[in-house]
Order: sequence, then structure tokens, then C-alpha cells
Amino acid sequence: MIPALREVDEVQALYLQFLQELKDAGFRGDTTPSYASRTVLATDNSIYQVLPQAVVYPRDSRDLQLLAELADREEFHSVVLSPRGGGTGTNGQSLTDGLVVDISRHMNQVLEINVEKRWVRVQAGVVKDQLNAALKPHGLFFAPELSTSNRATIGGMINTDASGQGSCVYGKTRDHVLELHTVLLGGEIWHSAPIDDEELAQVSVGDKRSSQVHQVCDSIARTKAELITAKFPKLNRCLTGYDLAHIRDDKGFNLNSVLCGSEGTLGFIAEAKLNLLPIPKCVALVNLKYDHFQEALRDAKDLMLAGPMSIETVDSKVLQLAMEDIVWHSVSEFFPADDRPVKGINLVEYAADSEEELEQALAQFTAHIDEAIGQAGKSFGYSIARGHAEVNRIWAMRKRAVGLLGNAQGEKRPIPFVEDTAVPPENLADFIAEFRAVLDKANLDYGMFGHVDAGVLHVRPAIDMKDPEQAAQIRPITDQVVALTQKYKGLLWGEHGKGVRSEYAPEFFGELYPELQKIKATFDPRNQLNPGKIATPNDDSQLLKIDEVSTRGERDRQIPAQVWEGYEEGVHCNGNGACFNWNPDDAMCPSYKATRNRIHSPKGRASLMREWLRLLSEKNVDAVSSAQRLRERSFFVGLPKRIINSLAKTRGEYDFNHEVNEAMQGCLACKSCVGQCPIKVDVPEFRSKFLELYYSRYLRPLKDYAVGGLEFLMPHLAKLPQLYNWPLKLKPVSFLMERLFGMVDSPLLSEKTLKATMAELGVPVASAACLESLGPAQRSRAVVIVQDAFTSYFDAQVVADIVRLLKQLDFVPMLAPYRANGKPLHVHGFLRQFQRVAELNSQMLNDLAASGIPLVGIDPSMTLTYRSEYKKLMGDGAPKVQLLQEWLASQREHLEQQRHRIEPASFQLLPHCSEQTNATASVKDWQNVFTALGLELATESLGCCGMAGTYGHEADHKETSRVIFQQSWAPRLNSGENQLATGYSCRCQASRFAGVSLRHPLQGLLAQLDK
Repeated sequence: MIPALREVDEVQALYLQFLQELKDAGFRGDTTPSYASRTVLATDNSIYQVLPQAVVYPRDSRDLQLLAELADREEFHSVVLSPRGGGTGTNGQSLTDGLVVDISRHMNQVLEINVEKRWVRVQAGVVKDQLNAALKPHGLFFAPELSTSNRATIGGMINTDASGQGSCVYGKTRDHVLELHTVLLGGEIWHSAPIDDEELAQVSVGDKRSSQVHQVCDSIARTKAELITAKFPKLNRCLTGYDLAHIRDDKGFNLNSVLCGSEGTLGFIAEAKLNLLPIPKCVALVNLKYDHFQEALRDAKDLMLAGPMSIETVDSKVLQLAMEDIVWHSVSEFFPADDRPVKGINLVEYAADSEEELEQALAQFTAHIDEAIGQAGKSFGYSIARGHAEVNRIWAMRKRAVGLLGNAQGEKRPIPFVEDTAVPPENLADFIAEFRAVLDKANLDYGMFGHVDAGVLHVRPAIDMKDPEQAAQIRPITDQVVALTQKYKGLLWGEHGKGVRSEYAPEFFGELYPELQKIKATFDPRNQLNPGKIATPNDDSQLLKIDEVSTRGERDRQIPAQVWEGYEEGVHCNGNGACFNWNPDDAMCPSYKATRNRIHSPKGRASLMREWLRLLSEKNVDAVSSAQRLRERSFFVGLPKRIINSLAKTRGEYDFNHEVNEAMQGCLACKSCVGQCPIKVDVPEFRSKFLELYYSRYLRPLKDYAVGGLEFLMPHLAKLPQLYNWPLKLKPVSFLMERLFGMVDSPLLSEKTLKATMAELGVPVASAACLESLGPAQRSRAVVIVQDAFTSYFDAQVVADIVRLLKQLDFVPMLAPYRANGKPLHVHGFLRQFQRVAELNSQMLNDLAASGIPLVGIDPSMTLTYRSEYKKLMGDGAPKVQLLQEWLASQREHLEQQRHRIEPASFQLLPHCSEQTNATASVKDWQNVFTALGLELATESLGCCGMAGTYGHEADHKETSRVIFQQSWAPRLNSGENQLATGYSCRCQASRFAGVSLRHPLQGLLAQLDK
């Protein structure tokens, strides 16, 4: 039995008082001092971990004003506040030991689009891709491109003055900010935009904070102009943080230049008016291959002379990790396998307003490349992607580079601490050569990618931060890289902001640094706004130092190695935030999308898991050993204590275990994180391990036993389906099911049993003897269908129609004997029982597979269990069960011979989220199958339907399930006439919430065959 975890870092009384007075003042947003929320927001994508006192989620600008007004009161002068957007910073920009102000949950609306004048007005919590999705119908887009664009907020982009791919053409975020609404300390809202000297004189009068800000900034711009010119390098990336070089520009005095890149140290960005650009009509991407990464860097200088829109570089390490990732399936055609190893690639983009113009530019560029092929230091080959669809697939691969590096094998993982340098592009190759020499001398591996056209390369050395000796390398390596950037007239801070690395600002700015302090002091005299970053208001306050801020590694090393390895599917999360993906039509992560609560995300759950393991370790409890002992023990051992502990839980006794449990219970176990997270965080796996131990201390709800036993009860209940179905239709029974078992909308058993239908069709139950008796001709067309509880007992007509179709297509289908798959047991943490079920089922299936006849499953989620949970448990002993479409695609020649029997038609496929994320190629297999039979099949990109096995039937989850369904599936459904869904859960959900009956893809085929 695991212990209660009651000793956690408590919230300071001052902050609890602040939160109470905030509520009393009319704060409309959410506030939480929970240890779970604080733990999740203690990290970003950096190496640091700083526990905040609490988190607030303002609902509007008035809430931000209340925060700023309250913080300005004397009794709260020591309260510090840090705004947070997507939380993807690599330098700890939004980390604080004070109050996190998360703008993203509520302040995320696109307020106004002016197509004619090409501008948009948004709240700061709007995600970049969300904005561009709203602008796309108008042919416009917000330009600065980021690898984290699907979760980075506009407020975060403004606060770091973000830029990325294409910046040589499109510039930085600051170049597209027209106006800002900023809440200043004290509560004043200032609307900033470029103004002339007359307006400047007017706003500078008075003692309001905004007036003082204008006075100070104007004075610095006038009196320090020569020094500013000398100190600020002439780089595309310029400088982030109080951009003195652009306080005055061709539009006049522009305070936005100071606010952009200020990292929340000057005020809260509430709204922004942004400049928009037309989407390029025609695009192409030339993908150049090199023998050496250094050659790719040096060649880029020559390639830039051809005038492309952008040039991006990726090294062999990143490329190899991409090849092992889900993303490779979408881009492999552009990087065909070759005996000649690729050690570096340059991605060269062109854009034009017409195809003719684009082809002309491409012809000139490729002629230059063709001439150089074979020469020393040049590319040895290339491919071309044309059109937005193809180009975007490759950029998606490049965007995943940030996360992919974190998925390197072993404990040494590439991490960000010197990965944002910028030098003049002509110096880049020499700079990187010396940079690599520094890392080679320290015996460090590393990965590299970046914007070679802008002189920015992201270099991430591989360090195990749990090892104190390796962690100690952060300081000397950073110091050497700083010296190198100075040598090559560059910057340590290229585009990812300063954050903790602000430590080097005084050295870089020299006599100009006191001017930055004046700006900080005017906006924030008491150092309350994200202190320790960019600049301090006076010399009494200190900037943060790179080796004095607590790191994740310092806490992670408290977890014993055995435990760390036992939970490796979750502990390596690097905070890249891919699971905060805004797009509702992207499968990861449905629980986060529905709740907007970060504890209900893979990153949140992984953070809580690491902290849970650490707290257990503090009590000398080994989670791995505890689980092993638990599985050897009878259920009744410890039952009295579980009852006592559960009664204490009902009385409200605190236990951090409950907070972790809340996060785990919200997971749908859809496994989208396994496929889509660049680090391959597997929440369902460590969730099941947690639940197993959590319920060693507390009583399980009855629903867990009902769901866990479902697969075993079905064969018996199916003998008299009416006896099971009739009571469920009665309202009193439904009421009792919800109250006693926590289950709602329970599905009804199929009235006509599968056994009866198979007898009518003359389909035998597969056995070793039966398979052995097949003749050669039959054997070549034979297939064994592996049953699952959901389709065999709740959707038997689907199985029957599939068998009927296969027979009519001259295949020889047989049905494997029904055995429990065990997935419901695994989902709910019955791991001892799951192992026993999996071993028995595997023995039966492997015996059948020994015949050489392929095994196929119908439901994607249940079938993929064999290559996931079974594989982890048994390795190569796990049975090989294909998805239906995978097997059918291998029978293409036979299918093409049946084409004349099929009535042509067009269909739309609504795939199961597990197929999309964990068997990506199989979605295309469906298209190949339909094409072989002369049918058209368009595949929709969809998020989760919200059912996920029994999740949607659990009373506690029904509303969340409904929200998830409404976000992606509901808008795509029509009458269902031409729409096909592969998942039982998806078909069930569409019927439950939309009243639409969807068919399985093979039912669609059968209908065309019958015609």
C-alpha cells in the first residue's frame, strides 16, 4: 500500500490572501493554488523547474486590471506576477516562484478581421494557427512562422518578439504589430501605436505611469542614439527585450518596440492589432542533400544569392529521428532511401503569385544546383515539393525537430541552453565549426537545425541533467558560446527570448544596460513583473543566473534509477507542449482541448507522474517494487485499511495522490499521445501503473469492476440479449446504473447473435485442425478474424457484413474463438489480471498464426492493443494481428479482379484517432483498398470522437465526452449516407449525440457489391 502524500510545498499566506481579495474584488476568471496545477506550470520547454505559488486564469482585460491594481497596493508589493501563454519557452521566460497569470484559457478570441485593410484584432491568448485558420478563408495570414505555431499564443509571440522560418522576408513579430492594449502595474490600460512628436508631447504630460514611460523612453532614444547604434547589431534577428534601436522608426515614436520582447516584465499584453499578408498563391520547396552538415551550412551562403524566400537546415541526427517518427510517412517520398547517407539537408523555399513565375525561379535555381552537383562541398541530389499541401508536410516535419531531439535514446538528451545563437549569415559556417569544437572537446553529442538564411542555428547538446557532473557543464559551455557569439559579431539570444539567460545582458549592453534598468523601473519600480529577466529596476535587484535557478534534473535525480526506468514512458517529457495543440481536428489531446486545463494534457500528467514518483521516493517507497508486491497479494489483504482511507477521503483529508488521480481519470486512453508526442510520452501506460497503486490505498469505484469484467460477461449475457436490453431501456434502471455504477447510455447487445449469423453463413470457428485442413487455393485466400467484445456483442451486424463481403469477394474468412482482449483491464489499472488475460489470449492466437493464415482485427483500438500493450508485456511473443485494411491492401491484385462487380461511388472516411496516430500508414491503406475496387474515398482529418471505449459512458465524463464530440466530429457529420467510420466507439458516439448512423467501410463496400 502506498502512503498518503500530504507534505508538499505549501502556498505562502500572502498569496492566499491575494487570491481571496482578488475574488472579493470581482475577478471573473479562475484561480487555483492546487499543488497539481502549480507542478504542471513549474516547467516549460527549458531545463528549469520553478514552483509557483498559484495560478490565475483571467477572463478579460478587466481581470488583468484587477490583478495589476491589487499588486500595486502596499500590502502586496512583494507579490510577483508572470504572464504565460503557450508555455513553450526554452529559457524559463514564464517560470516564476510567484503568481502565474495564464492568458490562454479564456482570453483566446479573434475579435475583428478587416480584410480590406489587412489587419486583425485579437486577444493575447489566441494561438497562431488558430488565427491563421480564421484568416485563411480571406486569403490572408499572420506571417512570423514558428515551429510551435499550433500552441504558441500571440501574447507569447509578442512577449518574445518571436520569429522563425522565412524571417528574412517576413521579419519578426514586432514588424507586424500595429497596436497593443497593455495593462500596466496599477491597472492603467495603455493603447500603444506609432505616434508623431506632437502626440508624444501630449501623452508625456502628467504623472500617470504611461506618461512617465513615454518620457523616459523618448529621453533614452534621443540622448543615447549613438550608443544604441553602436551596441545593437545589424542582424535580421536584432535583439529581443526593450528594443531601443526601434523606439523611433519611420512611423515616429513606437512604444511597441519596447513592449515586444519584454517577456512580461513591463505589463500584461491583453489585445493586439496585427498586420496581415496575402497567402502566397504558389509555393515550392527544394530539398537538397549533403554528405556533411558543414557543407550544407557553407553552401547556404551561395544558395541565398538565388533569392529564395527562406532556407532551413537540418542535421542527420534530427533527420534520423524524423525517420523513426509518425511524421516520416507523410514526407518519405521526398527523401527516398539511398545507399549514400544524408548528413545534412537544406530546405529552400520559393513563393510566387503565379505558377509561371514560380517555375521560372525554380528553373534558374535548379539549373544552378545541377551544375554544382558533384563538386566538393555541394549537394549530391535534391527533390522538389510543389503546392501548399506538399510543402506544408515537409515544414511539419521540420517543426517537429524541436521535440524530436528530445526523443533521442538513453538518458543523455539534447536540451536547450545555448540553442538560440544568431550571427551574420556569412559568419555562420565558421561560427558553427568552432561551436562544434567546443562541444566535441566536452565529449557531447548534439543535434542542430535552424534558419541558416538568418544566421540562426539551434544547437542542442545532449546532457543528462540528473547527473550533477554533467549538469555542471551548463556554465562553462554557455560562457564559451557567449564568447564565440561576440567573436563573430552575433547574439546569444536570436529568437527564443532571454529568460534566465538575461544574466549576460549587462555584459553585452555595457554602459547601455542602466538605460534598460530605467525603463524597467518606470514600468515596474518594485520588480514585481516577471523579475530577474531582461533587466532589474535597480542595482539592489539581481538578474537570474543560469546555474542558480532550480532545474528539472535536480528534482528528477531524487527518483531512484529503477523507478525512473520503470516509468520511462512518461519521465522524459521535455515540455515541448505539442499536446497543447489548438487544432480540434488533431487527435492529441482531447481531454486538454475539452477542458483547457493543463493538468489534463500529456505534459501535465507526465509532470504530475514525475512529482508523484519523487514524493514517494522521499518516503523510501519504490513504485516499481510496490507494484510487484501488490500483484502477488490477495485482494483482501489491506481491505480494512482501504476502507478507512476511503472514508478519510470522503471527509476531505488532503492527499496529493488524489490530485494525480484526478488528472489520470480525465485521460481517455486514446493513445494519441503515443503517436503524436515527439517524445512518445505514453500516458495510458503510466496511468494504468498509477491506478494500480492508487487503488492499493483506496477503494475502487464499482464501475471499474463493471468495465473490467465486461469482456468476460458478454458471452453469457449474449445468450439472452433481450433479458439484458429490456431493463436498460427503463428509466429507473438507468437511474440506478448511473448512481450505483456511474454508467450512462449503456449500449444494447445485438439482438441477433454473431454465433447464429456465422452458422447461417457457414463460417467456421478457426482452430488449428480447421486451418490445417485447408487446400492450397483456400489457404491463399484465407483470413482469421480476431473477435473483440464491442463489435462481436454490441455491433454484431458489422462483423456479419464484413464476413459476408469477404465471402462474396472470394476470400475464405473464419472467426477466431472469442477471448477477452484485456484492454479495459489495462485502461483501469488491473495489470495483474491483464497480464493473465493477455498470456492466455496470445497463446490461442499464436497457435492460429502458426498456420501461416493472417490474423486481422476489426476495431482499431482493440486491434492495436496487440502491437502496443501486448508488445510491451511479451515482446516478440505478442501475436501479430493486422488491421483489416492492412491485410486487404496486401490483396490488391485479387481486389482489382473484383472491380467489375462493384457499383462506382464516392465515400468519406472518418478514421479512428488511434489509426491516425498509431498506424498512420493504415489510413492510406483504406484508400488503396477502395481504389482497387474502383471507388473513391476521401479521408477526413479528425480529432477524437470523445467515446474512447467506455470513457463516454462513464457519468463523470459524459459532458466532457460531448464537448470533445462537438469540437471535431459534429461539424463534419452529414446524413451518414456516404460517410464511413472505422471505430465502434465513433459510430456509437455519432448515433448517441447526433442521431447519425454511420457504417463501417466494409459495409459501404458491401452495399456497392449488392447493387
